[in-house]
Amino acid sequence: MLKMMKLAGAILFGLVLGAGVDAGATTTAKKHHAATTAHISVRRHTSAATHSHKISTTHHVTTRTTRRVSSVRTRHGAHLVRARYTYSHYHRRYRYREIFTASSFIDASNLIQGDVTAGEDPVVRQAAIQALGNMNGTVVAIDPTNGRILAMVNQKLALSRGAEPCSTIKLSVALAALEEGIVTRDTPVKLGRRFSMTMTEALAHSNNLYFETLGRELGFDRVKHYANEFGLGELAGYHIPGEHLGTYPDQVLPASEGGVGKMCSFGQSVSMTPLQLGALISAIANGGTLYYLQHPETPEDIASFTPMVKRKLNIAPLIPEIEDGMAGAVQYGTARSLKANFSEFPVMGKTGTCSDDGTRFGWFGSYADTPRGPIVTVFFLEGGRPTFGPKAASLTGEFYQALWDKSYFGTKPEPSVETGSIGASE
Repeated sequence: MLKMMKLAGAILFGLVLGAGVDAGATTTAKKHHAATTAHISVRRHTSAATHSHKISTTHHVTTRTTRRVSSVRTRHGAHLVRARYTYSHYHRRYRYREIFTASSFIDASNLIQGDVTAGEDPVVRQAAIQALGNMNGTVVAIDPTNGRILAMVNQKLALSRGAEPCSTIKLSVALAALEEGIVTRDTPVKLGRRFSMTMTEALAHSNNLYFETLGRELGFDRVKHYANEFGLGELAGYHIPGEHLGTYPDQVLPASEGGVGKMCSFGQSVSMTPLQLGALISAIANGGTLYYLQHPETPEDIASFTPMVKRKLNIAPLIPEIEDGMAGAVQYGTARSLKANFSEFPVMGKTGTCSDDGTRFGWFGSYADTPRGPIVTVFFLEGGRPTFGPKAASLTGEFYQALWDKSYFGTKPEPSVETGSIGASE
């Protein structure tokens, strides 16, 4: 009898142990994007494939022994990049982690070497240099009422061919969808069986799936038309020496690489310059006038400055539709790091984070109605892991705080009225 009880106990223990092993055969993984997190179920041999906003993927199941394979190459958006891939039998661990080869930091003196500064606002320029510090990047500050560049730090980078716009491309797509009547800011767009989102939420949190959906609804031809209308694919400046052209492709991205959806969620295959983003945000800030940006090089250029209109954009009725989302980005969304450094008046903007062949990009374009008048800023960073959109937003907060500390936002002085000899003789 005792032997039979022992045998039954052994069988029961084996069944319980087998059930535990089977239960661990599947698990849940998290895919991390620059602005969106999705939860998916994975099988035992899950692929480590990813796209431009993917940072890392890890899966766990308990087994034994460990084997490591490093520095493999994997698909990253439309580009092949170096990566580290680890497989551990003990934890059954799959990890994709991009290896960045570019540095996020640079000697501060090299940032401004060769800059032409005699026609810039010295207070704005100093605040931009102070905020940028030793980050490898550029700052462009613009008066949106006339297109004058107030300061341009690290002009070599600012005038370069640009980079993938990352999520800042969402501004162009949002305006296009609003103009075409596809959505309003409060229209719930269905993104899943039980999940929907409005434009305000999507801009604030930089939701990729939302803008992929809009992009597919618009189609490539309309997306390209509006992007070109808003200044992408053409020079933003007027006779600015050294300015290079960002590009907007004539062909849609292949479906295997994400198609028009990826072009609209983070600008894959598009190249945008800091000046192009600055010109577009200036048009949003001033109600729809797309100015040629001008960079005075001497005090005489300032004295004779004349605004030059490139074209009028029919976006005035649409601006209130995107302002809530741009304000939300700073208040509670992807740019909330700005508030830690500055909160004296509202700032509205859009972040962007993505990478290309070992270099990571961080964008933040913004505008604010200050007591001195409106101002537009573009912070563009490139480098490695410390470089991303929220960092650019944080530096923008430092920029505004530096101007505030210098009392730059005090009321503009009224032009003085001279009482010369003609008035005295009358």
